[in-house]
Amino acid sequence: AMDADVKSESLSSVQQLGVEMTVRYGKYLNLLKEHAENGLCFVLMNCEKFLKQQQRTVVSSLRCLRERCAGYDWFASSVFLIMSGDGKKTLMFLQRFSRLLVSAFLWLPRLHISMHLPITTVESGIHPVYFCSAHHIEMLLKAELPLVFSAFRMSGFTPSQICLQWITQCFWNYMDWTEICHYIAICIFLGPDYQIYMCISVFRHLQQDILKHTEA
Repeated sequence: AMDADVKSESLSSVQQLGVEMTVRYGKYLNLLKEHAENGLCFVLMNCEKFLKQQQRTVVSSLRCLRERCAGYDWFASSVFLIMSGDGKKTLMFLQRFSRLLVSAFLWLPRLHISMHLPITTVESGIHPVYFCSAHHIEMLLKAELPLVFSAFRMSGFTPSQICLQWITQCFWNYMDWTEICHYIAICIFLGPDYQIYMCISVFRHLQQDILKHTEA
């Protein structure tokens, strides 16, 4: 879509901020070298062009549907870091990965106003991850960790809200980099249902803290 030396000004302010954070994190992990910004911008611009080819034109008052891009692409950024800043390898992987069903659950921009979804689903502005993965997380949480489920009910805050945040950001700022890589790999190799099991296991790990906060 663009030359590798594309200027970041072509991206939105949200994307530019995301690029800065990604590059800073990548350098902290010793995965990226100098001038990695150009490579990441190259990937994001290509992803945007590729995904636009599969998007519907929707007339809606919802702001999220009027925008061609669904916020910052954390999954593409994660793959960019996994590929040690190699933009071409990242794009090659994403193009092949987009053919798999699991891409709908891990790569959220993949289905933003997508022609692969029923028009009623698109017009609702609700991503399938919310009514698929997040719905099943709540069902499993009620059965597996009833005390945690009750704690959320008492707080007036749903587990699906925090899970959607985790999934959208590929657990950035919540788990260590190695664990993030494990999350992506497990879901790709074993199936998208492991996204649900991962969230449940995090809630199990946090159970005592959650109950302590509820009591307080």
